[in-house]
Amino acid sequence: MRLSDLISETFHSLTSNKVRSGLTILGIVVGIASVIAMLGIGAGAQKSIEDSVQAAGSNILTIMPSSPGGGGGFRSSASSVQSLTSEDAAALAELPLVSGAAPEAQGAGQIVTKSENANASIIGATPAYQTVKGLTVKWGTFLSDRNNKTSAQVIVLGSTLAEDLFGTDVDPTGQQIRSGSMLLTIVGVLEEKGTSGFTNVDSSAIIPLTTLQRYVTGSEYLSTITITVTDEAQMTAAEDSVTALLLSRHGISDSTQADFRIMNMADLLSSITTITGTFTALLAAIAGISLLVGGIGIMNMMLTTVTERTREIGLRKAIGADDNVISMQFLAESVVLTLLGGAIGIALGWVIAVVVANLLSMSAVVSLDAILLAAGVCAFIGVVFGYYPARRAAAMSPIEALRYQ
Repeated sequence: MRLSDLISETFHSLTSNKVRSGLTILGIVVGIASVIAMLGIGAGAQKSIEDSVQAAGSNILTIMPSSPGGGGGFRSSASSVQSLTSEDAAALAELPLVSGAAPEAQGAGQIVTKSENANASIIGATPAYQTVKGLTVKWGTFLSDRNNKTSAQVIVLGSTLAEDLFGTDVDPTGQQIRSGSMLLTIVGVLEEKGTSGFTNVDSSAIIPLTTLQRYVTGSEYLSTITITVTDEAQMTAAEDSVTALLLSRHGISDSTQADFRIMNMADLLSSITTITGTFTALLAAIAGISLLVGGIGIMNMMLTTVTERTREIGLRKAIGADDNVISMQFLAESVVLTLLGGAIGIALGWVIAVVVANLLSMSAVVSLDAILLAAGVCAFIGVVFGYYPARRAAAMSPIEALRYQ
């Protein structure tokens, strides 16, 4: 049989019963669309989380207060424990593997202008905070050492907070705003940064650390100390050095009684990648069950078709068609059904992934590998689930087939 005849016969057979063909294709469409959507959304979520962690820097160690003896169990929140000081940060900055250390304390308050107000996180920081966090100033300057030494009432606004208070593309430097009892002069506005680790700098206000400690928290203790490591390959060694130094400074001989804990961003990124990858694979496996159901649907349809076309098969064999020709025709119909359903499923799954990702404020990542995998699975299903009906048709006796009513 010529290829053109095979294509023509396949098209005629599938279009002669459009409803049944459509319902059979639907099973494959649902399965492939589910797999593509799950893989796309999962990969997009993984990328979004990785980008968020990497925005903070994969060579970052974050040190937080912790209840002594917390071990691997429950630990009190950083806000309820006081153990880190600016002196600790200064000592950490001198370690060989540390390129920068930024002490940080946090509070919250209402920022008030002449016509607007907004609730915001207020971060107390030193000039090192800009370098460690990778912040860029859009207007004005960042905090200076002199601001910290004098507990100056100055403030740097995140991009979103500045826009909420003063409008888009307005330079507010030099203007004064009020927060609690403080009358603060705006010295700078930051470029958009996005979420950096667990802090949204864009919606925050940054004031000198000593100013926050004096006028807001009334405490000399820190919320966190963030340090940058000179070589990302030395993260574990740097963490060990930090641990040893802080244990020594705090007079603690047993590391299980440490009054601090260290978050290694490189380890966090690795753990997140593993977890999201496993979760995505699990979702894809669950969606793959739909493909099995779709394959069974195709086999069922093809067996029904073989039964309906028994006399046609007998006539073809009677006039000289051999077993391979009969088998090839029914197998071609099965493969065309699955590939057509796969093509529609890939397109539909892509659309679903993009729509859901947009609703979750992230981007879908549908890779070429996922598309090729889906296409390969479709071809495999078409051959596997179409083989038995095709061989059954080819094995029919022409005499018995012509007698079939």
